[in-house]
Amino acid sequence: MKPEVIDELLVVWTCTEKETVENMVFLYTLNSRLKEWWGSVTLLIWGASARMASEDTSIQEQLALMNEAGIRVIACKKCAENLGVAEKLKALGIEVFYTGEFLTDWIKSGKKVLTF
Repeated sequence: MKPEVIDELLVVWTCTEKETVENMVFLYTLNSRLKEWWGSVTLLIWGASARMASEDTSIQEQLALMNEAGIRVIACKKCAENLGVAEKLKALGIEVFYTGEFLTDWIKSGKKVLTF
């Protein structure tokens, strides 16, 4: 009997080098959903990337495209609070909550995690 394939991907975005964000993080995340490489894709904004997401309008446009494509976009509330951007992220339609337990449960479940 074949083991069940877990078709969910969590992309943890922490880097703030714009070329890497646009040409690796966002490119793979969006194409993963559009090309149906994964059944479900979640993007977790964690650490310094929260500030970038809250300030950079071209990044915000790309996050909106991901949301429209069916990618769940979430952010770590503690990181966002520490950086003073929690309300701005919420206003952009990003789910903001404490993600430590979420991430731990995801990893323990055997689902795939990709970090940038």
